[in-house]
Amino acid sequence: MQLPSDADRSGRDLGAEELELLREVIESGTLNCTRGTQVAALEAEFAARYGVSHCRAVSSGSAAIHAAIAAIDPEPGDEIITSPVTDMGAITPILYQQAIPVFADVDPVSLNVTPETVAARITPRTRAVVVTHLFGNPCDVPGILRVTTPRGIPVIEDCAQAYLASIDGRLAGVMGAIGTFSLQQGKHITAGEGGLVITSDAALARQVRLFSDKAWGYGDPAPDHYFLALNYRMTELQGAVARAQLRKLDAFVERRRRSAAHLSRLLAGLPGITLPAAAPGALHSFWRYCLSVDPEVIRGGAEALGAAIAAEGIRCQPRYIRKLAFECELFVRQHTYGNSRWPFSLQSDGPNPPWDRRFYPGAARGLDRILVLPWNEKYAAEHIEFIASALKRAVHKLAAS
Repeated sequence: MQLPSDADRSGRDLGAEELELLREVIESGTLNCTRGTQVAALEAEFAARYGVSHCRAVSSGSAAIHAAIAAIDPEPGDEIITSPVTDMGAITPILYQQAIPVFADVDPVSLNVTPETVAARITPRTRAVVVTHLFGNPCDVPGILRVTTPRGIPVIEDCAQAYLASIDGRLAGVMGAIGTFSLQQGKHITAGEGGLVITSDAALARQVRLFSDKAWGYGDPAPDHYFLALNYRMTELQGAVARAQLRKLDAFVERRRRSAAHLSRLLAGLPGITLPAAAPGALHSFWRYCLSVDPEVIRGGAEALGAAIAAEGIRCQPRYIRKLAFECELFVRQHTYGNSRWPFSLQSDGPNPPWDRRFYPGAARGLDRILVLPWNEKYAAEHIEFIASALKRAVHKLAAS
C-alpha cells in the first residue's frame, strides 16, 4: 500500500481555499507584506486562535526561533538551555545571537526536557530556556516555569511540531514568554516555509517585529534602524496559503489524533514496544507517531524494526536524528565565524557538562530506541491497519525467544 506523504498532495490538504486567497494576492499585484493584507490578517487570526495579544509572521521556523531569542537580547556569552534532540534550526539562532547553547538531558521515552534536567543546567549565566515540544507531545512547561520563574529566566516554547498540543487546557506556545511555530512542508499546516511568533508581552512583541524587519520602526514618529537585525519578512503568497491552512488546523489535528488512537488500540500489548502517550492532563497533537523499541525484546531494536517495516513500504526514521546535536561538526569543530570559535571561545573552561553522551543518558537511550513513523491528516483506517499489520509481523519475527 502507498501511504499518503506530506511531501506531496497525497498527504497534504491543499486546494480551492488556498488558490482563492492566492488569486487575491496575484490580482492585487502586491506580494510584499509591508503593503499587503494577507500576512497582517494571518497574524491577527493566529493570535486570536491562540488567545494572545501579538503574533508576527516570519520567513521560517528557524527565523521564528531567532526572532524570539533576539527579543530576549542575550549578552555575548550568556547561556541558553535547550535540548540535544531537536532540529539544528532551533539551535543555531542561539549562536547567531552570540549566546551559548547549553544542553539539558531529556526523558528517554518522550525525548522532551524535564523540570529536573533543566534545573540541573541553570547557572548564573543562564539567560533563557528553549523547550521543544517534540513530535507534538507537550513537555512539562508548568513544571519548568516553577524552576525558571523565580530566577527571572524566560521560557521560549518551540511549537514547530506541536500545533494545538496542550496541558490542562492551555495551548503549547502560550505558557512561556514566547511561542514559535513552523510552516515548513511537513508541519501540521504549511506554506512550504514560514514561521510564526506569538506572545502577550507587548515589549517582546515589538522586539520580535523589529528584529524580523531590519529593526526599522514602521509607524514610529521618527523611524530608524534601531539595532542590528535581519529581514525575515513573510511574503503575501506564504501568508495567503497559511491563512487558508489555519482555517483547517483544528480538523487536521483532530484527524491526526483519531488516527493515532486507532493505531494505539491496534498495537496495545505488543511486546517490546512503548506507545506514544502524553502526560496526564496533556493532549498530544501527533506531528509524528513514535514508538520506543526495547532491544532486549526486539532483536536489533529500532533499527531492525524500522528496516522490516520499510521493506513493506512504510518510510520510517529509526533514531529521528542520527546523533545528538553536540555531536555534529558545528560543535565538534566549533566552526562559527572564521577561525574565532566565537562565541564558544567565551567558555574558558569549555562546556559544562562536557559534550559527552555519558552526561546525557536519557537522550542517548531515547535516541537509540525511538522509531518515528510518518504521519499526516490524510491517513485513513486502511492506512492505519496496514501499518499495524506490518508492525505486528515485524515484532513477532524479531521478538527474542
